Amino acid sequence: MSQLLQIKNLKVTFRSDGALIRAVNGISYSVDEGESIAIVGESGSGKSVGVMALMGLIPNPPGKIESGEVFFKGRDLLKASSAELRAIRGKEIAMVFQDPMTSLNPVLPVGLQLTEAIQAHMGLDKDQARERAIKMLALTGLPNPEQRIKDFPFQFSGGQRQRIMIAMALVCTPDLLIADEPTTALDVTIQAQIVELMRELQSELGMAIIWISHNLGLVAGVVTRVIVMYSGFIVEQAPVDDLYERPLHPYTLGLLHAVPHVDVNSQNRLASIEGMPPDLRKPISGCPFAPRCPYRIEKCAELPPLFDAGDGRQSACWRWQELQTATTFGETL
Repeated sequence: MSQLLQIKNLKVTFRSDGALIRAVNGISYSVDEGESIAIVGESGSGKSVGVMALMGLIPNPPGKIESGEVFFKGRDLLKASSAELRAIRGKEIAMVFQDPMTSLNPVLPVGLQLTEAIQAHMGLDKDQARERAIKMLALTGLPNPEQRIKDFPFQFSGGQRQRIMIAMALVCTPDLLIADEPTTALDVTIQAQIVELMRELQSELGMAIIWISHNLGLVAGVVTRVIVMYSGFIVEQAPVDDLYERPLHPYTLGLLHAVPHVDVNSQNRLASIEGMPPDLRKPISGCPFAPRCPYRIEKCAELPPLFDAGDGRQSACWRWQELQTATTFGETL
């Protein structure tokens, strides 16, 4: 597979009440054609801001891309004009937003919302665009798309609205789909249906997917690689099986031990990560996770680099080699 997307040293800040908030602190990663990766972390970790930046969706002000490069098919998107980005968004890169209840325009029929994108990016006439919209709605499993294309968003359930959002994102067959918490507002049964749907569509359409999620359990079966973010930094990156079997950063270990397991014989309590994330208005000089880390040492007062741990793995922890022996969050190394 050839490389589709490459992000290098991306930094994004926001101004709020006179303070400078460092939302993304020099992240770098890549996505290959047809690959499915996940970017995970708690709220405020910078995972959504990072992908909004590459889409050109950071409002300036208050946001600002301080530095970095974002190469998509060899083009640096950070140097593209507004017109060039509009041509790319929806056609080559598409996004499914996290709240289907508010992401659709409530006063327009869903069919019009789909056909506008088709006509803008594919040059089809009104009838051809309507036919393609119906086909895509059918592909996402929406019942009676020929009739329902005339309906308004309030006439659909939450799961149906998310299917419409997916259809809208895929209608121009993009090369890269960004799914930003696409199941957040849905119940567990509908979540499973949406995840399975997107997995099937990826297989059928051959696109790459970036999953943005705080739920490690949700992405386990749908991606090949996981990037873990904390306080605007990438703290670990690994193939999905390796990350779940042997995490190499204390934050990842804590997250995994906080995931409920369906095991009636288990007597283990869920682990909790004590403390709070750092204040992003203040410069971070050492490891951002150190104040909450049970493995911190004096060296953690220095910001660790992203160490190469071999086999496609990276960890931003001074003790990553020792951490390989840990089986429970907080145990003595």
